Amino acid sequence: MVHILIDERERNVRLVELLSSYNITIDFASLPVGDYIVSKRVAIERKTISDFVHSIENNRLFDQLERLSNTFLKPILIIEGEDEPMLSNHIINGILAKIYLEYNTQVIRSYSEDDTADIIYRLAKREQEEKENMPIIVGSKRAYSDYEFKIMVLSSFPFIGQKTAKKIIEHFKTLKNFANANLYELMKIEGIGKKKAERIIKLLNE
Repeated sequence: MVHILIDERERNVRLVELLSSYNITIDFASLPVGDYIVSKRVAIERKTISDFVHSIENNRLFDQLERLSNTFLKPILIIEGEDEPMLSNHIINGILAKIYLEYNTQVIRSYSEDDTADIIYRLAKREQEEKENMPIIVGSKRAYSDYEFKIMVLSSFPFIGQKTAKKIIEHFKTLKNFANANLYELMKIEGIGKKKAERIIKLLNE
């Protein structure tokens, strides 16, 4: 029987229900890398189009793919959805080229959760035709520094990418100072105008 390992964070995703409809065995675990492991050499990172774009903006995508490609022989990135990404075609093409050439990762396009479930199932079934190729958990979780955690927290705010987050830390030094800043102090940061500053303050105080 086909066996798939799924990261704990994916437990409540509808895709898991779709995979369960196949005649397969599913186990959940805290995976160090990837969202789905279908064999000892193939692991899959799955992103919706909006997740894909956001992970590019905060630079998280390349960290994930680096660890994935360092751990598995055949890493795969599934990009799911029909919406058009809010980036120009030449930027997307350049990123896809980088993903393949620098991270040795195959990109597979999916247009729905049903499509993704079928892709994952067929990859697992094909890989596990040889019994010694069953999925296993390998790799280790990355230990983030305090500075990197600060950048991750700030990058989760609307209008704040990784570059702006670094400028905020350089200026305010601590997250507490940032949270206590007034409108005009926030506007001193390059890339944060009045409207963005007002939105940030509103979120911090809601």
